Amino acid sequence: MDGSRTPLSRSLNENVEVIRERLGVGVSFDIIERELVVGGKPAVAFFVDGFAKDKVSLDVIFRLQELERSELVPNTIKKLLRREIAYTEVDTVETIEDVIDQVLSGPMVFLFEGERTAIAVDVREYPVRSLEEPDLERVTRGSHEGFVETIIFNTALIRRRLRDPNLRFETLHVGRRSKTDVVIGYIGDVTDPDLVDEVKKRLNKISVDALPTGSKNIEEFLVVQPWNPLPKVRYTERPDVAVAHLLEGHVLVMVDTTPMVMILPVTIFHFFEHAEEYFQGPVIGTYLRLIRALAFGIATFLTPIWLTLYQYRDQLGGSLSFIGPKESAVVPLGAQLIILELGIDLIRMALIHTPSALATSLGIVGAILLGDLAVSVGLFVPETILYTAVVAIGYFAVPSIEFGYAIRLYRYLLIVLTVVFRLPGLVVGTIFGFLVLLNTRSIKTPYLWPLIPFHGPSLLKAIVRMPTTTVGKRPPILQGPSIDRDRTVTAKEPADAPAR
Repeated sequence: MDGSRTPLSRSLNENVEVIRERLGVGVSFDIIERELVVGGKPAVAFFVDGFAKDKVSLDVIFRLQELERSELVPNTIKKLLRREIAYTEVDTVETIEDVIDQVLSGPMVFLFEGERTAIAVDVREYPVRSLEEPDLERVTRGSHEGFVETIIFNTALIRRRLRDPNLRFETLHVGRRSKTDVVIGYIGDVTDPDLVDEVKKRLNKISVDALPTGSKNIEEFLVVQPWNPLPKVRYTERPDVAVAHLLEGHVLVMVDTTPMVMILPVTIFHFFEHAEEYFQGPVIGTYLRLIRALAFGIATFLTPIWLTLYQYRDQLGGSLSFIGPKESAVVPLGAQLIILELGIDLIRMALIHTPSALATSLGIVGAILLGDLAVSVGLFVPETILYTAVVAIGYFAVPSIEFGYAIRLYRYLLIVLTVVFRLPGLVVGTIFGFLVLLNTRSIKTPYLWPLIPFHGPSLLKAIVRMPTTTVGKRPPILQGPSIDRDRTVTAKEPADAPAR
């Protein structure tokens, strides 16, 4: 037994005094202590008001109080567990620290005079909102269910779609004070065991007081390149997307109080995928994916390339004479682009904090009236507003908001380099961006795979939304025991058995 933990005493009063002090009973109004007599023996129940289901809690307490001493001796705890507490989720704890952890997690804990073991009955019922479709991952067809803040509901949504006995959900507790429930999800005979071990090792190394922002706190400990703005994990709020990645061999990380699931590992191509593609036919799905890739190119390079072409307009000849403004403005073109980019971010932030009834009006004022007035007074030219608006549309077409922010920061860099160094600045900035992508890893997985290192079949699947009937193998980069989707590894068949 861990020396830092205090075993329960046979004296009920000693146990209760320590627990009262540690939990702040009498100070915190929501920590409830209930004294009982069970089979003629004193007993005490501790629980958190608001977590316990009233009906279940009362049923358990009434049943215990009706017992006679002859029904409980000897082996009181064993008899209570086997015959008297008719409830599904029951556990035993033997230390003061475990009692406190159980109470603060939600179960009702019973301590008995003369017993070194306490009984924890899981009667908790967390506040939860109804299932709703995620705002960032809406689809025209398909399921409209989304994850919620209660982790047990999220695991149930996944199991509802994946009734595989090899599906595993392992629980860890992270945070010295918060002791937040963190769940690792994977399919035992599909996911690479080394990948699972690596994720668990990184989670076990986390040493913080609490996880106030849930998954985002966890991400910063899992990521080994924190100052690289490219996202190394993908988030989803859709159970069907989570299941699809489980079947490919990915690992899910779920954090209680967070209505999204973290997917590991990922590559850049994961951020161009969206559930909508799979609720349409292969041709339409491929078209949507290519349009999204085009949006990425527009959001990244349109304004820097336009600015470069304008700088070399005279050298390029009359065919490009239409590029650039015909009239001058007070603010230089490069500064106009930066100011407009910052203005879009300012409007977006203002809309977040604006009541819904006023959001549309604010958007119209910011996007139309201010832009028109800026052109009228000669601060900006119409072309910069046009191209910035097109770039903004491309930015919002990228499914991942984290990846979209990385694109925006990189575009700032390209604009500044183009203004200062002209074409060489654009070329150097582009090479720098490629090198950053080349050196980025997501849990040891190359960010540009399957382009670099090259794997033709996987690259084709990343570009083209393949028909479901033709998808026969899982991504080899994940190196799971079972590569073929129609095969499972059994006890009589080694993982490295040749494919049929």
